[in-house]
Amino acid sequence: MATVYSIHPENPQERILETVAQELQNGAIMLYPTDTVYAIGCDLSVKSAVERVRSLKRLSNEKPLTFLCSSLSNIADYALVNDNAYRLMKRLIPGTYTFLLPATKAVPRLVMNPKRKTTGIRVPDNPLCQSLLKTLGNPIISTSAYFGDNNGQLSTFDYEKARLFDSLDKLVDIILDDGYPNLQTEVSTIIDLTGKEPEIIREGLGIQEAESWL
Repeated sequence: MATVYSIHPENPQERILETVAQELQNGAIMLYPTDTVYAIGCDLSVKSAVERVRSLKRLSNEKPLTFLCSSLSNIADYALVNDNAYRLMKRLIPGTYTFLLPATKAVPRLVMNPKRKTTGIRVPDNPLCQSLLKTLGNPIISTSAYFGDNNGQLSTFDYEKARLFDSLDKLVDIILDDGYPNLQTEVSTIIDLTGKEPEIIREGLGIQEAESWL
């Protein structure tokens, strides 16, 4: 069974952050809230944990895993960012966007698309996520905790937090409960920045703002 931590969403307790970070470094996977939906995540640098996340979500090795970075400058460590991509991301970061970008050698092969050498990166507008990133010191895998269709629609977990927690209690090691009674149900907007022009791959939260800058 997972260890459940009740954590403050705006001012997360340092003791809990340090405990969770240590467990992630030791290979734990967690269920945690983001500025979009709840996500399943782990330390990007721990191969065994990334493999567990892939297995849990039944993701093929061809599908890149999204991960969270703390800032735009942090993204540059893991992705090749051209001038057009930089200008767009600067306007939208932090926020509810996933950017598909050419990966650098710092991205583990298990995380990127092996054929296109691309990866998905987010900079969340969420104090809890940012605090976790700072405490851990590494990017955090972030894949939706919902097992819906390819368009990101929510599945049988519905919108009840208790049902989501119960469904994943035996599959993850850590559950972070932000105390909010309701779940966020909208996914991130995905923007492909690997081509000459940005392309919206999936509409989600923040789509209107993204379209205004494209």
